[in-house]
Amino acid sequence: MELAVTEAKARLTDLVRRAEAGEEILLTRHGMAVARIVALRVRPALEDRAKLIADIRERAAERALAGPGAARSQDFLYDETGLPK
Repeated sequence: MELAVTEAKARLTDLVRRAEAGEEILLTRHGMAVARIVALRVRPALEDRAKLIADIRERAAERALAGPGAARSQDFLYDETGLPK
């Protein structure tokens, strides 16, 4: 997208959002290109985000299973007769 600097002033928020989405905005003054607005980092594609989320959930599940089992918790709460300690 090519846009005059004077017009870009009024639309800056929209232009930044478009750049974040991956679009390159070229700013001109008197018809000559003077600046470019681009995202510093591009958001990962939808498939990449889904994979990241799946990886995070998998690691969280591994950590949750790493502790002592719930069956063993009875040993701390009840005595041999099944009554609370």
